[in-house]
Amino acid sequence: MKRRISTFALALAISVIAFAAQAAEVKNIVIVHGALADGSTWRKATEILEKRGFNVTIVQQPITSLADDIAATNRVLDLQDGPTLLVGHSYGGMVITEAGHSPHVAGLVYVAAFQPDKGESLLGLASSKPAGGMNIRETKDGKYLYIDSAAFPGDFAADLPKDEARFLARSQVFAAKEAFSAKVGDPAWHAKESWSIVATEDRSINPELERDMARRAGSDIIEIKASHAVFASQPEKVADVIERAARQAGE
Repeated sequence: MKRRISTFALALAISVIAFAAQAAEVKNIVIVHGALADGSTWRKATEILEKRGFNVTIVQQPITSLADDIAATNRVLDLQDGPTLLVGHSYGGMVITEAGHSPHVAGLVYVAAFQPDKGESLLGLASSKPAGGMNIRETKDGKYLYIDSAAFPGDFAADLPKDEARFLARSQVFAAKEAFSAKVGDPAWHAKESWSIVATEDRSINPELERDMARRAGSDIIEIKASHAVFASQPEKVADVIERAARQAGE
């Protein structure tokens, strides 16, 4: 009889600890930037979140393959102390969909991002509902993609000051075609809470595609009137969504 009571007490204690971990306050934010712009473009939003008490880390993934970028994200997640909200912009949504399986991740936030289901690729999703900007170019070796620099401001960051948009065009990070054609495995959003920001003036991803993917995933949808670079042009609003998601993920 005593042994049964001890076993029950141990099981109860483990359940309480697991519940407490699940309901722990989320103070860590890990951001996965999109293709064609690096993590420094998230500086404004990061500074806002840090002032609100969050520990923010930005993954500088190589964009050489989806597998490489998931591995880079997992390395950063492994450094987090406590539950973490995983945020992905654009192509970064492909990455967090698989990296989100990490036990460190309490929830997922998609920011003007691809939100794939199993077996889907970025190229497949993008071609299902073409966006307003169609100025993607290949490098001479045919292995990498970029946006024509003259079209970049309008396609990617139409609501940023012209000098900032032009700088982004000059500093864009080329993306491997292999990364865009790779198909994802089981999505983490099937098991974890998710939030999705739809940029209503997006010319890089069709806003209706963003809505469709978010609805399919059962995400909490927030619409912001902004370009694809919503995180840079509307950092306060994006930070508000991330803060609310962190709070709800910790409940």
